[in-house]
Amino acid sequence: MLSHLPILQVIVPLLGAPACLILGRARLAWAFSLLVSMLSLFMAALLLLQVYDTGTISYALGGWDAPWGIEYRIDLLNAWLLLIVAGSSTLALLAAQTSISREIAAEKQVFFYVAWLLCLAGLLGILATGDAFNVFVFLEISSLSTYTLVSLGKDRKALWAAFRYLILGTIGATFILIGIGFMYMMTGTLNMADLAQRLPAINDSYTVVAAYAFIIVGICLKLALFPLHNWLPGAYSQAPSVVTVFLAASSTKVAVYLLIRFTYTVFPANFRAGDFPLYDIFVALGVLAVFMASAAAIYQGNIKRAIAYSSIGQIGYMIIGLGLGTAMGLQATLLHLFNHALMKAALFMALAAMIYRVGSAQLSDMKGLGKQMPWTSMSFVLGGLSLIGVPLTVGFVSKWYLVSAAVAEGRWPVAFLVVFGSLLAIAYIWRVVETLYFQKPSETALTVKEAPLPFLLPIWLLIIGNLYFGIDTRLPVVITAEAAMTLMGGTP
Repeated sequence: MLSHLPILQVIVPLLGAPACLILGRARLAWAFSLLVSMLSLFMAALLLLQVYDTGTISYALGGWDAPWGIEYRIDLLNAWLLLIVAGSSTLALLAAQTSISREIAAEKQVFFYVAWLLCLAGLLGILATGDAFNVFVFLEISSLSTYTLVSLGKDRKALWAAFRYLILGTIGATFILIGIGFMYMMTGTLNMADLAQRLPAINDSYTVVAAYAFIIVGICLKLALFPLHNWLPGAYSQAPSVVTVFLAASSTKVAVYLLIRFTYTVFPANFRAGDFPLYDIFVALGVLAVFMASAAAIYQGNIKRAIAYSSIGQIGYMIIGLGLGTAMGLQATLLHLFNHALMKAALFMALAAMIYRVGSAQLSDMKGLGKQMPWTSMSFVLGGLSLIGVPLTVGFVSKWYLVSAAVAEGRWPVAFLVVFGSLLAIAYIWRVVETLYFQKPSETALTVKEAPLPFLLPIWLLIIGNLYFGIDTRLPVVITAEAAMTLMGGTP
């Protein structure tokens, strides 16, 4: 059974989706989806342990070796991401049944869980596969189900947000497919390991250069990297609350993984470190993302939309680390993948609890909730401190590594901008804190009660994670350091 974990990681949620449809009842579908997600998390943890102990796992589907067959290939990089995606799905599902009872019509709730498991299967498939075309297939599975999940938001604006996401997402997927087609045309293989061996011999080909350009642009659209980010604020703010939790913690992280995978393990090193200044472009776009998104977040009246804009800024930090072109910078990116999933899932989950009680994500409707919902409000404050990067939180750890990586390369302006950008987060987090604790509640707010246990349990599990891994950093630091060194070819 353990030898089949790479394929089971994908097959279990993929087969679970139609099983939810067969069950036919929302409560049963929720319980089954939660069970499937927990099983995926367990398998992801086993895969991470196995890879850490024995090295990379290669699994040939049907016994057909690559390049004739499809290979699933698990190393430290994607094993780490498998854990993040499955974990975020499990924690979000703990609150899903309670949350969607207020946000989604009863007759649509079963279809909600079908789309959820399909999205989970797609994201896990992107991470596990070692075949470039399979990346596109699983990308479409996750994307189509994500469009469905976003469209189920209770506001009619959700349909427009989903449509906008569909258009831009389709453009991104088309770019990726064109790039994959170009690579296949030049090499005759779709296996990533084979591509990595064959591409260096033809790296001067304009077709290969075009393939790389198409793939990078397509991934950056999926990633919501500034200035290709326009779909994200609408999708996150209009989607059902638990969907936003799941997407914020996992979807963009998988896109960052694809960017790292193609840049470091598929295409030759001269593509990122040659005459074309790709690293400098990444750093510039990352810095712009941090400042432009933070500035936009400050002026939002809808808290979900403000935190959505902050996600674009946090993606900027990951791209800055990638753009530094060193093992330490790459480690900072991998650390922030994990840490951002913890902090952003906690913030959106706390917001989901507030929306459940108040019925609105507008800042003006949350006056005085600090007294009415003390545990939920405190969790938002602690998550906000992590987002800012206060010491003893996970946000501080990854930003410390990012600043250290910039300083080690003598790039002091980048280090300064990272620190200053973190300070901008104080402005929009403080707006929420001021509203929660220092403004007089309205008459309706006085009757608001604390969030129910299905919300409080995952919220505080995430907050404990934010604090624990901010103090005891051994597990994420060791794993990300080894993964970064492997990606850099074993050189610092």
